[in-house]
Amino acid sequence: MVLNPLVHFIKTAERIPTRFSVAAMLFMSCFISYMLRVNMSVNILAMVKPSQSNAPRASALVANNHTQPADNTTSIAFSIPAPIDYGPRYNWSSHDQSVILGAYFYGYLLTSLPAGVLAEKFGGRALVGYTLAFSALLTALTPLAASYGLWAIVTNRVMLGVCGGVLYPALHQLVSKWAPPNEKGKFISALMGGTFGTVITWPLVGVLIETLGWSFAFYVPAVLTVIVAFIWFILVADSPSQHPRIKQEEREFIEKALGDAVSKQNLLPPVVKIMTSVPFLALLVLHFGNLWGLYFLITAAPKFMSEVLGFKLAKAGFLAALPYLARAIAAFGFGSIGDYLRKKSLLSVTTIRKSFCLFSHIIPGLFLVGLIFAGFDPYVCVAIITLSLGFNGASTMTNLQNSQDLAPNFAGTLYGIINFVGTTSGFITPMLVAHFTADRSTMDEWQYVFGIGAAAYIIPAFVFILFGSAAVQKWNEPNQKQKDPPKDSRIPETF
Repeated sequence: MVLNPLVHFIKTAERIPTRFSVAAMLFMSCFISYMLRVNMSVNILAMVKPSQSNAPRASALVANNHTQPADNTTSIAFSIPAPIDYGPRYNWSSHDQSVILGAYFYGYLLTSLPAGVLAEKFGGRALVGYTLAFSALLTALTPLAASYGLWAIVTNRVMLGVCGGVLYPALHQLVSKWAPPNEKGKFISALMGGTFGTVITWPLVGVLIETLGWSFAFYVPAVLTVIVAFIWFILVADSPSQHPRIKQEEREFIEKALGDAVSKQNLLPPVVKIMTSVPFLALLVLHFGNLWGLYFLITAAPKFMSEVLGFKLAKAGFLAALPYLARAIAAFGFGSIGDYLRKKSLLSVTTIRKSFCLFSHIIPGLFLVGLIFAGFDPYVCVAIITLSLGFNGASTMTNLQNSQDLAPNFAGTLYGIINFVGTTSGFITPMLVAHFTADRSTMDEWQYVFGIGAAAYIIPAFVFILFGSAAVQKWNEPNQKQKDPPKDSRIPETF
């Protein structure tokens, strides 16, 4: 009798499409990768000795349960208590902190460019699984690295970035093998697992810091990463034909839906043709603008919430995560709408990509412009940031999916190139914030940062609208004539 529920559960699980399990693991791998990427943005607030310029704000916000508004100016005065003992504190300057926060992206750059080619050559399963496992080790060693000094922790973060840079190009290669055209929006939405990783991580590490100390804000994510890496190797295969448990009906459906757009051979990417393709260059610009806004908020939002808006550390982590929750929810909504429009042939794929730029880039940029004129009400500022990043969830139908359109055979390579260029914003934005907030961290200084962010969103959108495309490019099959994309068959098992 005890076995009956277990048998029933197993039979029910077997009816779930295998590609759903793969999509779920794509989500979890992104979730974990971002957990390891963004935890430093909050942890570093508890790892540094408060400077004289921000001690009246940051230290008191962490230490006290009350605030004492001084006047209606852009700064707030507090008594200066000794910082709470969350663990060892280091004398890292504002510039040092920007180097630490940006270090991840230096490593990320090193592997994001070749990762797509490696995934297309050797498969994404092993590439993602092993880098997740090594990332867990590096994260667990972070407190030790910090004790050895600034450059030890910078090296640790660079190596962690090296592992992280592999992820998205490899996942895009897996999407090209597993996602029928009418389901690509849902698969790309699964890559928003990173957004949920941010949503969970910032409040989680805030609580871990205040209860157990900042070192546990590295240890706990490391353990979770080991668990996800283990499950990844069980559930994921490089393609439907290589999965040991997929049903024949589902495998044949996926392969028929993909048709000839995805080659079964390992092709070398035509680098010259890619780099001289106008639609691809338009995508590159669009992706850069998207990552500028995303990475700016990843690295700077907790600092802005704590030092400017006046929230305690744990609350700052929670409120800074709200925009990412909005982005993740919106991503699934926009992805489903885009798949529906494509399935019903209500709009051409190119029209879908260009029209959704209104939501993914232009509206978020306009919200950042509005933030400049919002005044100093902290909850109004949080609401505007939330709406800005929420609308950016539509990027699942624009820059995050367009590489799949242009060249399914080289989707990983294309995404690796645009991610390589876009990731430069990950270390530029912390330096930009450090430049404007070196002497003071008030709304007056942050207005310049938000204005630059708005331009970085809006200008690339217009470039893509003018020059972008979703047509399969001739160089997708270097040795063959361009083929029309396959018509989708009726789906036997939906998800």
